[in-house]
Amino acid sequence: MRANLVIANPTSGQGRGSRVLAETLEFLDFLEAKYKVIATDSLAQSLAELNRNDLADFERLLVIGGDGMMHHVVNAVATSNVFPGIPLGVIPAGTGNDFARALGMDLKRPVKNIERFFALNPITVDIGVVNGRRFGAICSTGFDSLVNERANRMSWPKGKRKYDLAMIQELPRFRPRTYLIEVDGKSFETRAMLIAVANGSSYGGGMKVCPDANIRDGILDVMILHPVPKGEFLRIFPKVYSGTHISHPQVEIIRGKTIRIMGDAITYADGERISPTPVEIGVDHEALKTWINHG
Repeated sequence: MRANLVIANPTSGQGRGSRVLAETLEFLDFLEAKYKVIATDSLAQSLAELNRNDLADFERLLVIGGDGMMHHVVNAVATSNVFPGIPLGVIPAGTGNDFARALGMDLKRPVKNIERFFALNPITVDIGVVNGRRFGAICSTGFDSLVNERANRMSWPKGKRKYDLAMIQELPRFRPRTYLIEVDGKSFETRAMLIAVANGSSYGGGMKVCPDANIRDGILDVMILHPVPKGEFLRIFPKVYSGTHISHPQVEIIRGKTIRIMGDAITYADGERISPTPVEIGVDHEALKTWINHG
């Protein structure tokens, strides 16, 4: 049997990645499974080492980290036979873990997922594509992108609290923006505070911005938050964790396969900065071989 290739971000989740890596290798030893490990503190170095390997030599590619690690690994191997060649197993060890959440992975016991990888056959799931760059969960622009921009400049606090503080700091100065949006060839102009294009249903560590998004249906869900007073925004915001915000009259959900967004804004995907608008977003149907656990 061929070996498994393990790539890990030891610094993800404020050091959680290092602990999960150790537990993963212990479990693989228990299974008497062969493996090769790529784990450095430099993402660029890890990705370069990944690309030096022929993925056809391995049985599985196991990714330990958060959404950012998954995002970069998927893009690093996008031109190789992993699409849809060897299966990619997600072992969540980050702060948000929203792609793992979309797959139904066990977030509290990340190593438990390995049992599924070895016991069951993988299936194919969709991958989003924005301006040629692949993403697993959500691509978004507007207020949340500005929050990301501010949070990325902050050295304190750590983890999700950084984004909560950045949101509080950014909201008083935020103004809705005008966008030209095209969905499957039909275009319209609108004012919006936030636009999220979803392959998976959540981002930001479980915020179900598009609660009905399905990672296997070949279609993207688009959530548009039209302008609301800032006090109303703060009242709506907690509902995003249950997905009940979509019943608000200023929240619009559209579905499509190709979305173009034009306007003066920055776009993020999987928590990673992509580019300013305009952006073209599509879905690569059944592009990734992996495992899901939805009962």
